[in-house]
Amino acid sequence: MSENSTANGRTPVDFWFDPLCPWAWMTSRWMLEVEKVRDVEVRWHVMSLAVLNENKLDEVPERYRELLAKAWGPVRVVVAAQQKHGDEVVGPLYTALGTRFHNKGEGPTPEAVAAALADVGLPAELAEYADSDAYDTELRASHKEGIDKVGQEVGTPVIAVPGADGEQIAFFGPVVTPAPKGEDAAKLWDGTLLVASIPGFYEIKRTRTQDPVFD
Repeated sequence: MSENSTANGRTPVDFWFDPLCPWAWMTSRWMLEVEKVRDVEVRWHVMSLAVLNENKLDEVPERYRELLAKAWGPVRVVVAAQQKHGDEVVGPLYTALGTRFHNKGEGPTPEAVAAALADVGLPAELAEYADSDAYDTELRASHKEGIDKVGQEVGTPVIAVPGADGEQIAFFGPVVTPAPKGEDAAKLWDGTLLVASIPGFYEIKRTRTQDPVFD
């Protein structure tokens, strides 16, 4: 399978997420809408807020440090599921985790992780990997792949889309809430491809004035 097409001939979009991040969750729900209205297919990958910030914990607020302490477990469970059951389980498990963490407000608790595994029919014992570094090498490799594409001064989500010459261009974002649906989802996708087609384009940004809207 090439970087420019999936097995069924659709345009691939590579998406790196940490299940803890509500903004990545918003963007991921947008990408699922894009799959309905454009000939694209999302390929899901993990990145880790814990890994991203592990060398600068003294620079982040205490409240965020407490959140980062909880970030290892869910992403480790996703990587363990991927390693044991294949790439195809990553997207459904992310949806199950995000629905419980964000939409249902359960947060990244062991109970929510266990319930998410049950929601998608994965073995309950995968939850034990939340406290295990058994697949941290694979976790870090996936994280590095995404960060190497986009650069160090970003967070999650990272998406990689086709650029002007057919090579993938990676961005942090788009950061959006609520997740656009239907034609709005299509327009945002088309705009993302448009800016990706411009050599030397790097960033558009404004201050967020709204919290994530989960629906």
